[in-house]
Amino acid sequence: MADDRGSPCFEHCIFAIVSSKDLPASRVVEIQQTIEDHAGQVIDIAGDGTLNFDDITHIISTTSDFPQYSAAREHMIAVITPAWIAASLLRNKQAPIRPYTPDPKLFFNQVNVTCADIPTGDKDAIIGAVLAMGGMESSSLTKTTTHICALTMDHPKCQQAIERNLKAKIVLPHWFDDCLKLGKRIDEGPYQLPNPEIFRLNPEDAVPIPATTHIRGATSPHPDTFPIPTDFSSPRQLDVFKDKTIMISADLGIGSRLRKIIEDLIVDGGGQITNSVHNADIYVCHWRSGRDYKFASRAGIDVGNLSWLYHLITHNEWTSPLRRLLHYPLPEDGIPGFKDYRITLSNYGGEARIYLENLVIAAGAEFTKSMKQDNTHLITARKSSEKCTAAEEWNIEMVNHLWIEESYAKCQVQKLTDPRYTHFPPRTNLGEIIGQTQLDADVLKSIYFPEDPTPSPNDPKPVRRPVMHEKDRNTSSLRKSSEHSATSDQDDKDTKDAKEGLEPKPKTAARPKPKPKSAASLDQLSTPVANRRISAGKENATPSSTSSRSAKDKALSKLHGLAPDIALYEKEKKRKGHIWGGERAANKIDREKRSLERSSSPAAKHDIDEDDYSDEDVRTPKRAKTGSSLPPVSIRLLITGYKGWLGNITKEDTEKKKLRELGILVVQDPATCTHLAAPKMVRTQKFLCALATGPTIVSSEFIDACIRDGEVPNVKDFLLKDQENEKKFKLKLQDVISRAKANKRSLLRRVPIYCTAEIPNGPETYKAIVESNGGIFSVYRARGGSTIKPTNPEDDEGPPEPVYLLTGLRPEERRLWPKFNEMAKAGNMIPRIVVHEWLLDVAMSQQLKWSEQYLAQNES
Repeated sequence: MADDRGSPCFEHCIFAIVSSKDLPASRVVEIQQTIEDHAGQVIDIAGDGTLNFDDITHIISTTSDFPQYSAAREHMIAVITPAWIAASLLRNKQAPIRPYTPDPKLFFNQVNVTCADIPTGDKDAIIGAVLAMGGMESSSLTKTTTHICALTMDHPKCQQAIERNLKAKIVLPHWFDDCLKLGKRIDEGPYQLPNPEIFRLNPEDAVPIPATTHIRGATSPHPDTFPIPTDFSSPRQLDVFKDKTIMISADLGIGSRLRKIIEDLIVDGGGQITNSVHNADIYVCHWRSGRDYKFASRAGIDVGNLSWLYHLITHNEWTSPLRRLLHYPLPEDGIPGFKDYRITLSNYGGEARIYLENLVIAAGAEFTKSMKQDNTHLITARKSSEKCTAAEEWNIEMVNHLWIEESYAKCQVQKLTDPRYTHFPPRTNLGEIIGQTQLDADVLKSIYFPEDPTPSPNDPKPVRRPVMHEKDRNTSSLRKSSEHSATSDQDDKDTKDAKEGLEPKPKTAARPKPKPKSAASLDQLSTPVANRRISAGKENATPSSTSSRSAKDKALSKLHGLAPDIALYEKEKKRKGHIWGGERAANKIDREKRSLERSSSPAAKHDIDEDDYSDEDVRTPKRAKTGSSLPPVSIRLLITGYKGWLGNITKEDTEKKKLRELGILVVQDPATCTHLAAPKMVRTQKFLCALATGPTIVSSEFIDACIRDGEVPNVKDFLLKDQENEKKFKLKLQDVISRAKANKRSLLRRVPIYCTAEIPNGPETYKAIVESNGGIFSVYRARGGSTIKPTNPEDDEGPPEPVYLLTGLRPEERRLWPKFNEMAKAGNMIPRIVVHEWLLDVAMSQQLKWSEQYLAQNES
């Protein structure tokens, strides 16, 4: 029979399998048989669902929503989906853990991507992002490939996928970009070739409101009706409360009849009811306040609200009360900062709309069904509706639902400057990703139930739930003293690993972070690895300051503790290619070195724009004595009007790489450039926006000289000289640059500038120029709610200040002029209706000048 068994793929592996609706008992039996046929071992889970982490190496589950998921992470136990078993058998060795984790933060964990006709720099970025977020990449097309990233259908990989009838989806790189900007995985449909919807339809065209399962049963913190499940046969038997003791708080405000029904269901399902929180395993309440709430939370008891209790009864399956925002008790005074907010919604429907209404109220803000000028925020799933248009005109903050969800989860108002909250993919209704945000247990603890420095005799034991156990009992005393700090340190490290794309380390005991205050304290707080080498008789002894241990012995002890990290570092140094966002923990030293180098270079203090061609200087570890390493960036070059790359993408790609090898990074964001290359003084958007930063302006010949000579020439020899245009614009370029440096991008600070929607070249062109110079920009449509806000409200006695309207000469634009005049005068402002030449001249000269020749009526 031994010959009939498969290869020993799972030798030395001990599994526990968590059954669920997605993993029924029949499937569990199949997986167990497969594991045992390949030298693995499966142990049974205890009747109360607890796991002994000393006896297992892997947990198989289709979801992270089971009682001991957090504890498993603390113990560094690998949690994997059943697909990991199949992938390991296919490789005939154990597959990587990360692509098969059910962690919802790794939203690319089921993606296996291969790139087709994508430029090298973009390809590296996409692959790195997929790896960082739990996905996989393959250089060739295989049966396991789920996505092909391509620009057209002409590539052989796309043709092969069609001919072989593979299930791989052929998507534009825009899909990966939008997923990363949101931090969530959205539907690929609008991005699929050969006829992608984002190019075929307009962004403002109707999009169906999607259905979502993430908020089902969690739309209200206090449901009005008792749930009537339809997925249980009669007579009904609950087992989710088996061997559990539940306390139902009086602050729920439910009647005696409903309370009796709930208690009977719990008792009939094998649970018990208690009136003392000291005896409870589950505590159900409405508010995050009171002695019982703090007691239960500190003791590790599951704390949820009535909505969560109904969810357990309805689905007969355990779920964490932290999994859904409205399954956890509410903050009694709301979230700080929301009290003065008036919030309304747009483009959400059904359960999603009810959920957001209740979430806004739970946060402490005022919800309004209609929008008025006194609204402070508009939460919308798309940037297309009458409310969205009005929000832009009335200067009302417009965000997606991630802002309110993460503010509630983190118990503080999140900054609106985070681009995740203001990103709206063109053909996606963001309602499809609603309800995926979870509460942060550490934040709740720090705010609502911090450790009591003076506990009473009636307080519970430090932790009711299982904590980390060492098999080496000789270190128990040391471990108890440092267990709390070790757990919190590991949680922080897990979060950092998820962001950086780090692979989980093999199972090992978490160790407290040493705080070397003295030689004695350093020995006391040494890692468990080092402590195992100390004899049992001296383990708990406090070393004296006159210890005979030499400095060499201390160094060796530290070196032993760092051995795994050093080995991993050496292994990563041999890795070929760039893994953007997926650097391992061993590269921490390199990242710190690069951080110091960047901070010492004034030119490198700006962040690299997402649309820049290349950022190898950030994602490539700097290696000593390696000819292929890239030099630090000394010049951030913005290029405009250059004709050397027109119609030749290959040449552009190659020559940008050559420039990067010389320390020149080609950027697209004018705000980050240190140098600007142009054939002459041109009034392009790039030139005028970059001019506001006061860059060094060179001739386009500078680019040709760098590529031709293979080295960076003296920049002073290539300074732009354009006497013809200086005479035309009546200025000196060097004087303009000096004024720009003095202005510090604030030439138009506090100057309100409006623009008609129909102006030639579009409002976005002028918006970029205005905002680059610190101005206030808005599109003017002459609707009833548009108002002028005085630029100096503290000084009502001062003279009126000007307000500008950029306009063309079309009839539909001229009709707006009288209304703008009325609006400006009503706001105690001087109306100036000007042609776009005024703004171009101001930006080019870096002087806020005025002449009546710019008035649009003169042009008429």
